[in-house]
Amino acid sequence: MNNDRLATYLKSLESPERSFLEQVEREALESYVPIIRKETQSFLKVMLEITRPMRILEVGTAVGFSALLMSEYMPEGAHITTIEKYEKRIPIARENFRKAGKDDVITLIEGDAMEVLKSLDGPYDLIFMDAAKGQYPHYLPEVLRLLAPGGVLMSDNVLQDGNLIESRFAVERRDRTIHSRMREYLYTLKHHKNLETSILPLGDGVALSVKKNEERR
Repeated sequence: MNNDRLATYLKSLESPERSFLEQVEREALESYVPIIRKETQSFLKVMLEITRPMRILEVGTAVGFSALLMSEYMPEGAHITTIEKYEKRIPIARENFRKAGKDDVITLIEGDAMEVLKSLDGPYDLIFMDAAKGQYPHYLPEVLRLLAPGGVLMSDNVLQDGNLIESRFAVERRDRTIHSRMREYLYTLKHHKNLETSILPLGDGVALSVKKNEERR
């Protein structure tokens, strides 16, 4: 099967988003700002329709594209809290939220994700992890503390363009730390007593985890 041709075909089936969202996506791609891929966007929208989360936490705002996307598909009355520390992107995200008329339903918190996570109170129904990949294992304990029983953790970019299946010695030296940490993260998700996890070769890899209810453990 030609995966590139298949991906192109599947992308061709997508319907256009609200014009402002399309603009934010286009500007991000032109500026080489990493945002979620089309196929991941589609999957996230379906998850929002299935889970109907009222409290959403996003770790990694960038320029605000994924938060804006979620705000279009989340239930009425829901709220998104999103975390970003990169100073150059924060004002762009805030302006995008304002222009979209979403700054009343999206709260952007500036700062290091680990410190911010420690300061938050849960529970959150959906947590979308799209931050520094090498930090995922460090964030996980706080993320699980904040995730509601039955809540969903969606972790993006977990397969590193396929490099994750390679030996650490086969990847570039500069990527070896991230490589080992992501392998550690996925192993933990799959073997954690409080989680049920599926890892999907979607986009650059998505790990979908559900926090088990106490009575189901």
